[in-house]
Amino acid sequence: MSTVDDLLEIQQLLARYAVGMTRDDIDAVVAVFTPDGSYSAFGDVYPLDRFPELVAAAPKGLFLTGTPVLDIDGDSATGTQTLCFVEHSTHDMRIGYYTDTLVRTAEGWRLRTRAMTFIRRNGDHDSGIPHAFERSKA
Repeated sequence: MSTVDDLLEIQQLLARYAVGMTRDDIDAVVAVFTPDGSYSAFGDVYPLDRFPELVAAAPKGLFLTGTPVLDIDGDSATGTQTLCFVEHSTHDMRIGYYTDTLVRTAEGWRLRTRAMTFIRRNGDHDSGIPHAFERSKA
């Protein structure tokens, strides 16, 4: 497989993540990760089995992502992808970027880790308020 093929496959994988989040399709989101995959935000790391709860608690709207910057090294890769999230009912926006690690599996490229960094109005870059999604249930 060529580097161009790898780039296209990874871009499609990350697009499936964004479309899955936009459509609130947990199965599509989980499918882009390795079985030991994790998502980091809000000061915590969430394993794949917590994804249904995490996605259910996430605000709903449009996950608009940019073309990722990728560094491919054989069967592993790292990358950064920008995000502009637009909440559906208010059109309020959140902006930031994902920092990813990926691995080539028998099923193709998959995310192993995805970490969210939010960009604040004051210019700070951070991973969010600890346990924010769990507090939203109260």
